[in-house]
Amino acid sequence: MLPSAAAIETERSATPSATVEPDVPWITLVHNDPVNLMSYVAYVFQSYFGFSEMKANQLMLDVHNKGRAVVSSGTREEMERDVQAMHGYGLWATLRQDR
Repeated sequence: MLPSAAAIETERSATPSATVEPDVPWITLVHNDPVNLMSYVAYVFQSYFGFSEMKANQLMLDVHNKGRAVVSSGTREEMERDVQAMHGYGLWATLRQDR
């Protein structure tokens, strides 16, 4: 015996639908520290990320004046790579989801 249309509809509404959450990008933050010179931080931003001198200096000043700056965004794996690279240059960097 086949189930009635009403029974099928009741079953559909009782089953929770899978909600797809949007893929929230991750960001790399570089934090201010008392060790590295501002010119060195700008140099790192230019050499690793390929920023122009103006953009690198702007981000360096954000790090210096605001305590941190977002230097890249993307997938978690990409941001983990960027954080590791910043650590390799001796900079303090972290990653988090951009909410």
